[in-house]
Amino acid sequence: MANEQNVRELLAAADEALIEAGFRTGDFEKARELLEAALAETDRSGDMTVRAGVLDRLGMLAHYENITKLMNGAEAEGIDSDSEEKLFRQALACWQELGEQAATAQSLFGLGLVFQVLRRDWMTAMPYYWQALGLVSDPGANADLYLRSEVHRHVGFYFLVEDVQPTEAVRHLQMSLDLREELGDQRRIPSGLVALAQAELAAGSHDRAIELLTRAVAGAREAGLAPQRIEDAEQRLREAEAAAAKGNASPG
Repeated sequence: MANEQNVRELLAAADEALIEAGFRTGDFEKARELLEAALAETDRSGDMTVRAGVLDRLGMLAHYENITKLMNGAEAEGIDSDSEEKLFRQALACWQELGEQAATAQSLFGLGLVFQVLRRDWMTAMPYYWQALGLVSDPGANADLYLRSEVHRHVGFYFLVEDVQPTEAVRHLQMSLDLREELGDQRRIPSGLVALAQAELAAGSHDRAIELLTRAVAGAREAGLAPQRIEDAEQRLREAEAAAAKGNASPG
């Protein structure tokens, strides 16, 4: 029991460290140390359920590190997506061996991220996203709010940029934002606002997009997010305002 409690405390601390690094500091060392300690504990205990959870988190750690590199100007071709994919596949194999079908949502979503975000391969990513969406949408699944938000987010982006259906993009990205707001972590809300604003712009709702982006900029500053995240929200707001002004200036 003491070992199990220790691992769960390590995981809770690692989750917080990962979000803090991903949204604010960019320093993932603390999250890595905590997850490696948790993995070592599972090696001693042989608890496969906890091990699968640790592997999923290590996969997300790798993903946040890769995303941070991309935000800092790295090229996708130089990103180590193979190591990230391996972690999610190891986690998925553990869940499947345990017969925990509902618990595979995080691993499936992670594999979707590898293909969509890092390899720019929507065709391969979407079957993973659809499976994850089905699992987190099941009322009996009791899925994590942030995971649900992220799955809707990336399905929304699919309808925004790939199978272009702005109304569907708005629907999924509104659900993603709603779940972030329900979660209540102010670090994660601005990215939901920015994403929904992109969809609203595509749907022609310039005023709504400007409203959302204005909130995103204020929220990102108040939450002390990483400079790149604040600058992205600010740039998108300027672009939305310019597009609206251009539309208003066009002859009717």
